[in-house]
Amino acid sequence: MDVASRMRASRAASSFTESVIREMTRLAQVNDAINLGQGFPDFPAPAEVKDAAARAIAEDHNQYPITWGVPAFREAIAAVYGRDYGMNIDAETEICVTCGATEAMSSAFLGLLDPGDEVVVFEPFYESYGPDAILSGARLRYVTLRSPDWTFDPEEVAAAFGPRTRAVVVGSPHNPTGKVFSREELEQIAALCVRHDAIAITDEIYEHITYDGARHIPIATLPGMRDRTVTISALSKTYAVTGWRVGWAIAAPPLMAGIRATHDFLTVAAATPLQLAGVAALALPPEYHERTRMEYQERRDVMLRILRDAGFAAEPPADAYYVMADVSSLGFPDDVAAARHLVEHVGVAAVPGSSFFSEPALGAHLLRFAFPKRIETLEEAGARLIGAVGPSSDPS
Repeated sequence: MDVASRMRASRAASSFTESVIREMTRLAQVNDAINLGQGFPDFPAPAEVKDAAARAIAEDHNQYPITWGVPAFREAIAAVYGRDYGMNIDAETEICVTCGATEAMSSAFLGLLDPGDEVVVFEPFYESYGPDAILSGARLRYVTLRSPDWTFDPEEVAAAFGPRTRAVVVGSPHNPTGKVFSREELEQIAALCVRHDAIAITDEIYEHITYDGARHIPIATLPGMRDRTVTISALSKTYAVTGWRVGWAIAAPPLMAGIRATHDFLTVAAATPLQLAGVAALALPPEYHERTRMEYQERRDVMLRILRDAGFAAEPPADAYYVMADVSSLGFPDDVAAARHLVEHVGVAAVPGSSFFSEPALGAHLLRFAFPKRIETLEEAGARLIGAVGPSSDPS
C-alpha cells in the first residue's frame, strides 16, 4: 500500500461532514450577515455569573478539578433538580459535569452503547446525534415528528423499538422544532423503554425556555424511568454563556460509570472557574427564569412577525429559541439554495432544514431561524429580509 494512501481520516470520521450550523456561522462572517443560524445570544450574560467567573479566576481556581465535576457545582445541580422536579440526586455518584451538553451526549453514546445497538431518534434532530452514533457503532432508527404540531405516530414509535434497541434520544424541549413533549407522549415513550429494557438519553438544555404555559417534564420523573434515564442539560442557553461549554449528565450509578469513564478520557474535565461560576448561576432566583422566558417570548413574537411579513410560513414554537420556517412558496429549489441566497445576497444567515433529517428531502422546504438576539438585531434582520427573500432579488 502506498504510504500516501494512509494519510487520511478514519472511515468513521469520513462518513459525516462538518457541522452545517457552524458552516452557516462562517458564511455569515464572510458575508457580513446577521447570524440567525447558530443559537447564541448577542446580549450579555448575567452580571452575577460573569462576576463569579472572574472572582474564581482571580482567586486562582485554575487547575484541574475532580474529573466529573467540582463538588460544589455537582451539589448545586442536585439541589436544583430536587427543588424543580422532585428528583433525589446523589451529587457524589450520579452527576458528571461535561464540556457542554454536546459532550455529555457523546459520552453517553460512547460510554453506554456497543456496536450494533439501536437507538431510536425523533427527527428532525440536533445534528450531533448522527456522528455520535457512527463513532459508537450504533444504528439510528428514525421516528418522524410531523408539523405543524410536531407530533409522532404512536404506532411508528412502537415499531422503531425492537430486540436490539438499547436507547431512545428524547429532546424536550426540542431543537429545532420548538416542541415540548406532553406527559402523554413521554408516558408512551417510557412504556416502550420499560417493555424493551431500553434507556432514555435526554437533551433538556432548553428546560427553562418555554412559552404560553408549556411545562417541561423530565422523563426521568415518570414511573419506571429514574434508573434508566440519562438526563442532560447545561448552563449555555439559560444563562447566555454558550461559549463556556459547561454541561452535565445525571444518571444512576451503573449508567454513570460508563459516562464518567468515557468523559475522563474524552475531555478530562470542564473548566474549573466556570464550574464555580455555575454555582452562582444555579443560585439565581426564580424571577430570573421568569424574566428570561418573557424576554425570549417577546423575541419569538418579533421573529414570527418578521418571517410572516417576509413571506415565510411559520408557526410559534412552544420552547427554545428557534423557528422552523417553510420556504416552499418563495421559489427556491430547496432549503440549501434558500440558505445560500439569504446569507450571500440578503445578509441573513439561517440553517437549512434538511440538516436535521435523515433524508434531506424531508426538510428541503424548511429553514431554521434562531432568535436569541437583541430586538434591534432582529428588526435589522427583518429590514433585510422583507421584500428581498426571493431568488429574483439576487443582484448578480
